[in-house]
Amino acid sequence: MANDRGTDPRRHRPRKISTKAAPRAYHHGALKEALLRAAEDILVEDGVSGLTLRETARRAGVSHAAPKNHFGDLRGLMSELAAVGFQRLAAIMSNAVADADGAEAAMDAIGRAYVNFARSSPGLFHLMYRSEALDFTRAALIEATSGISGVLKDAVMRRKPARSTGKGDPRDTVASMATSWCLVHGFATLLIDQRLTPMLAYMPGDDKVGALLDAILAKMKPSRRT
Repeated sequence: MANDRGTDPRRHRPRKISTKAAPRAYHHGALKEALLRAAEDILVEDGVSGLTLRETARRAGVSHAAPKNHFGDLRGLMSELAAVGFQRLAAIMSNAVADADGAEAAMDAIGRAYVNFARSSPGLFHLMYRSEALDFTRAALIEATSGISGVLKDAVMRRKPARSTGKGDPRDTVASMATSWCLVHGFATLLIDQRLTPMLAYMPGDDKVGALLDAILAKMKPSRRT
C-alpha cells in the first residue's frame, strides 16, 4: 500500500554522518598559553620580524581574532611573551642562588644563570629588552620584572658583611644591584651578538665563554685588604 509506512522508501535511507571535525575546544587560560607558546616558536624560528598576530593564530590553530581578544595588539602579545621570559629567568636565577654555597657564590651563580639564559634563548632575551616594542604598564610585565629585581636584591643583601647592622644606605644596595646587572647584561648581549668573538680567541681552555665570565665576575668581588 502506498500509505504503508513499512514500504515508504524514505524510511530506509541511510542517515548521513558528518565527517567534519568538531571545533577544538580551549579553556580560556589554556588558549592564552597556547598562543604564547606559538609566539615563542615563531620568535625562535623567524625572529621578532616574523612575529605577527595572524601567524601566531595560525600556529596555534585558532581563529585570527583569538590573539587580539587576549592581547589587544601585537605590542600586547610581545609584552606578555616578554613577561614569560622574565618569569622564567627569575626562576632560573632563584634556583641558582638556592644551590650556591655562600653569598659570593650566589652572586656568581646569578651571573652565570643570566648569561646561560641569554645563550639558550637569544630571541626571547632580545625581546625582553626591546623597550620600544613592549608595554611596561601591563600588569604581567610589571610583576615579572619586579621578580627579577627581587632575586638580585636578596643576593646583594646577603653579600653584606656579617658585622654590618641595620639596612644601611639603600643607595649602596641599588648601586650594587645596578652594577651587577649592567655587567652581566652587557656581557650576555655582546656575547649573543657575536661581539666578543675576537676576544674569546685569546682565552685558554675549551670553555672560553665560561672562563672569561669567571674572570670578569672575579673582578667584581670586594677587595680584601689586610
